[in-house]
Amino acid sequence: MPTISTDALVLVDKPVGITSFDAVRAVTRAIGTRKAGHAGTLDPFATGLLIILTGRGTRLLRFVNGEPKVYLATIRFGEERDTDDRTGDVTRQAALPSTQDVLETLPRFEGIIAQVPPAYSAKKIDGRRAYALARRGDAPTLPPVDVRVDRWEPLHVQADTLVARITCGGGTYIRALARDLGRAVGSAAYLESLRRERCGAFHVEDAVPWEALKAGDARPRPLGDALGDTIREQLESDDVARVGHGMTVLARTDGPRAVLVDAEGQLLAIARREADRWQPEVVLSHA
Repeated sequence: MPTISTDALVLVDKPVGITSFDAVRAVTRAIGTRKAGHAGTLDPFATGLLIILTGRGTRLLRFVNGEPKVYLATIRFGEERDTDDRTGDVTRQAALPSTQDVLETLPRFEGIIAQVPPAYSAKKIDGRRAYALARRGDAPTLPPVDVRVDRWEPLHVQADTLVARITCGGGTYIRALARDLGRAVGSAAYLESLRRERCGAFHVEDAVPWEALKAGDARPRPLGDALGDTIREQLESDDVARVGHGMTVLARTDGPRAVLVDAEGQLLAIARREADRWQPEVVLSHA
């Protein structure tokens, strides 16, 4: 079965003030499908790259390699806010740090670090979202979570501001990094602005601008592009039928996982290795 046009990868350059759900809804209208989902939420105040899969592609979201993530962050010193970003209320003020202290402290926030998520986050406490508790005036107690920060690249630093490019793993809250950096230098800080520049092999320069998307130009890409450098194995016709029924086929290439395609290169399934065979995990084409 050939891939239909509503099965696609769409890269969106999300503007400020738009939720990730808003972006997904705009893509569904432009593509003409009711099914779409995104990988990696961006807060409304943040801008940049949002990866969206449509149609049957929504079943492949867990296979998209979106790491490392690269953000351009502006951190403002002298205040702490309840949301850890500029949208919140000021909860504490402090003297500004020296630029030397800021630069010398950054390496403490590299590697695997224990990070307490922001109170205004989607983390759950006893089945309730932390942000819902925070909005009603409670003070949610969130346990620290290990996150990975690969690199800080300071681009501009002055008395009250640090602009830095941050490379990190999924699940890292840049807002929390700003908050914790402010405390570590004996000051206070919040995230002024955030732009996601990259997720894995995907760059925001390749994303469709919001105005073009709103005008109906989603610039869809083949669904297989979402799977990056996962190895491809072309199947013979008999194996195409077997995979269509979810049955294993002989693995002829190395690796723990493969994208199985037919003679025309159409995406059939994602499969994991079991001994010398491919076991389909998600079948997109049925015999």
